[in-house]
Amino acid sequence: MDNQITQHFRKEEQELIESFSSSLQEALDQNRPILTNFLNPREQHILQTLVNRFPELKVYFNGGFSEAENKRALITPDYFVPAEDDFSVRIFEINYPINFTDLEHRQILGTLVNAGIKRSTFGDIVHQAELWQFAVNGELENFFLNEIDRIGKIKVKLIPTSTNDILKVQDDWEPVNQTVASLRMDSIISTGFSISRHRVKELIEKRLVQLNWMIDEKADTLIALNDVISVRKYGRIKLVDILGKTKKDKLKIQLDIIKTR
Repeated sequence: MDNQITQHFRKEEQELIESFSSSLQEALDQNRPILTNFLNPREQHILQTLVNRFPELKVYFNGGFSEAENKRALITPDYFVPAEDDFSVRIFEINYPINFTDLEHRQILGTLVNAGIKRSTFGDIVHQAELWQFAVNGELENFFLNEIDRIGKIKVKLIPTSTNDILKVQDDWEPVNQTVASLRMDSIISTGFSISRHRVKELIEKRLVQLNWMIDEKADTLIALNDVISVRKYGRIKLVDILGKTKKDKLKIQLDIIKTR
């Protein structure tokens, strides 16, 4: 593997880079498109970086929703122009008794994961008021239809959604300016969610914290610009900018925060 590439990524991302490199080589050797599962934004960035090294290849992304976060990637020869169907993304709407109960994002995500479905086989979970939709791999459409009939204890029915009825992804990020002693992960989580460093340590030890969608068990991991920290039951934090230092030598930073609904 090219050290000029790997040195720009974290050690725990090397296995992913090797997998992507294998897919790129397959697209080159067989001169055909290669379709991935859903990739989170960090994975998309890594794949795009690798594809940029090959002028004979291109990569396209599609998550079903406009402005989707999680997307399938199609690695193609440079002459290939993909159609929407080439990404094989299907959107389901969740039909449930709206007048008698409420759904939450974490309920839906938990149900899908606990059903033995790999996270990479479904994409964004989107809502507007009481309406909920989510994207899935089209190859597994029948599996989802047959297996998912409850969200928690709530009886539901999945309904394939037409293009005209797909919801728009809402931007829930809220910008916040803060000061921190350092860019350590525990410091940013403590500041962003207004919780104690001791509580942050517990969350990290319980493997409830992800950095760029990967479990991170090191409280002292240094956070870089555009890194995304996810804390189960609390939400997400993105480091957007470093604005300078205070008179007491603390760092002034801008964060984007989404608190769990």
